[in-house]
Amino acid sequence: MLSIYQTINGVLHQTETIEKGVWINLISPTEAEINQVVEKTGLDSNFLRYPLDDEELPRTEIDEGQLLIIINVPVVTHKSVIYDVIPLGIILNDDFIVTVCLEDVNLYQELADERLKSMATFKKTRFVLQLIQRKTTLYIKYLRDINRRHENIEKELRKSTKNQELFKLLNLDKSLVYFSTSLRSNNKVMEKLLRGKYLKMYDEDEDLLEDVLIENKQAIEMADIYSNITSGTMDAFASIISNNLNIVMKFLAGITIVLSIPTMIASFFGMNVPIPMGTFTWGFLIIIGCSAVLCLIIFALLKRKNMI
Repeated sequence: MLSIYQTINGVLHQTETIEKGVWINLISPTEAEINQVVEKTGLDSNFLRYPLDDEELPRTEIDEGQLLIIINVPVVTHKSVIYDVIPLGIILNDDFIVTVCLEDVNLYQELADERLKSMATFKKTRFVLQLIQRKTTLYIKYLRDINRRHENIEKELRKSTKNQELFKLLNLDKSLVYFSTSLRSNNKVMEKLLRGKYLKMYDEDEDLLEDVLIENKQAIEMADIYSNITSGTMDAFASIISNNLNIVMKFLAGITIVLSIPTMIASFFGMNVPIPMGTFTWGFLIIIGCSAVLCLIIFALLKRKNMI
């Protein structure tokens, strides 16, 4: 899908024509759409194809006045791993900004809703930094959501004897590993942009990039902390689940012992031989009563020993 946007008085508007100063957003583009953008903008077709590889690593590359920036952005999936990351490519030259991604990561919606200060598609450096800032902020949002999910799963684990909650924690831990690795790679890209001469920056642009770096480092610390907590929780609750199961088995063993008393007595009196009180009128009730008393005594002894 190919979409074209430009800012008018700081507000993003969609347009139909590719002209200088526009932002072109490609989402899982077809070969025809790639060729159309290459023809209209003069950008390297390889730069447009690199981000379509979901294993592409964050990096920067410059060639003949064209700059390629690839960062990893967080996405919500419908798989067992709720959060994942995919590459987002930002390609720019003197006249155009092009973003390329395998999935719709709501770039337009986020930028349009925020009404960011001094946002303009023809101010390429500022626009690129604002775009990276929004995605860095999204990492923090998703990390907080992961922490909330972790707390809910932890409450379920306290009374669980199954592995289902542990699998949920494992999936959260995978997401945290993806986030932590991607944030570190993104951090290297942004530090390279800050040190290098890839983007022409004014003082305000440098301040914005430094703010983004601070947010990115905050997200890295959050991901590391949550990952350590999740790993520790998984180890602790694996033991707790085993202990809960042992408690259940201990209770069932105690009940089995208690119930074995009347079973044993009934077996003795069920033998095909002469037995005491065989002709006594109240014999049956006496036997039942003795069985009940013995069960209560055994139950009390097991309870006292904390075995039930």
